[in-house]
Amino acid sequence: MPKNKKRNTPHRGSSAGGGGSGAAAATAATAGGQHRNVQPFSDEDASIETMSHCSGYSDPSSFAEDGPEVLDEEGTQEDLEYKLKGLIDLTLDKSAKTRQAALEGIKNALASKMLYEFILERRMTLTDSIERCLKKGKSDEQRAAAALASVLCIQLGPGIESEEILKTLGPILKKIICDGSASMQARQTCATCFGVCCFIATDDITELYSTLECLENIFTKSYLKEKDTTVICSTPNTVLHISSLLAWTLLLTICPINEVKKKLEMHFHKLPSLLSCDDVNMRIAAGESLALLFELARGIESDFFYEDMESLTQMLRALATDGNKHRAKVDKRKQRSVFRDVLRAVEERDFPTETIKFGPERMYIDCWVKKHTYDTFKEVLGSGMQYHLQSNEFLRNVFELGPPVMLDAATLKTMKISRFERGQ
Repeated sequence: MPKNKKRNTPHRGSSAGGGGSGAAAATAATAGGQHRNVQPFSDEDASIETMSHCSGYSDPSSFAEDGPEVLDEEGTQEDLEYKLKGLIDLTLDKSAKTRQAALEGIKNALASKMLYEFILERRMTLTDSIERCLKKGKSDEQRAAAALASVLCIQLGPGIESEEILKTLGPILKKIICDGSASMQARQTCATCFGVCCFIATDDITELYSTLECLENIFTKSYLKEKDTTVICSTPNTVLHISSLLAWTLLLTICPINEVKKKLEMHFHKLPSLLSCDDVNMRIAAGESLALLFELARGIESDFFYEDMESLTQMLRALATDGNKHRAKVDKRKQRSVFRDVLRAVEERDFPTETIKFGPERMYIDCWVKKHTYDTFKEVLGSGMQYHLQSNEFLRNVFELGPPVMLDAATLKTMKISRFERGQ
């Protein structure tokens, strides 16, 4: 289990731990008050010239494709910061498409490069822009704003700065998630963002419980409602329910034992009903969440007994060997692979260890909690995950990797991954 997330340990903020928050606090002491002195670009600055400097980062795929080596190959730190200042200014543009592109450009930059000092000074400006785009924007702009909020908190790590971001954006995210008239894609991204930001930033146990309740009020709508129903039919809301379930499962890993016990009692016998959903992604999300719940339960009580074990294992075994002709081959292959591992976890308490390599280092994913945490952050950071595992103190603390390894320029150059290799 991630080191600084173990249950029944003092909650973040009550000790010196917390994934790099010590470094964050030290830096904040010198830079925390500077954000008010940042001047916005003038109309002249935000002209065609500014757009031309920023155009490479207005493309949503630019940072994601080129990764952190963009800085080494195409310019200096100052060049990158200049471009980012332009993008921050463009989040105020009258054009929704321009604002969206700017949000995506900043997000991709922060996913590909550690820019702690730069964003620490501008966190209030960025938070204001995200808040404005979440409130006034439409579907794609809201999605881009929520995605940026997640990466912003990952950059800053636990501490007062991330807490302020969550305090500002949390109510808005919650409102969008629960708004049936909002775009489903926006609600889905906001659910993931809410879970990630709460995981990183919350220092209030009641806020954590409130977030859990918000998320479970969403995904439990997919539970079987009638006893005579054997299959759950997916709806346009299913993608939201999946994201809410995965975010809820992430937050459950940092709850105190007593709260975990309550949630297990509430959901252990209802969650398996989601295995009958006709959406493969819901079946997989439910299966992996069940495996994690079993891991948590057995961590609390080694002799944990599940009353419906026989019927559950039968269902898991059927999914692990599914040959349904009406399902796509890719879906069946993916499902069988996942449910073989889930079945082993439930029946044999076994986990197939995975090795994640990044630079000269490697990390072993040896439990469901660690796997789910890794998968969540990889979804947010994309191809930048490896870079952040090397450089981000918060993530290195979560996965117990120790301080960042210092590498010289020659070593960094040999570690560059081609676009083709990243796509594998």
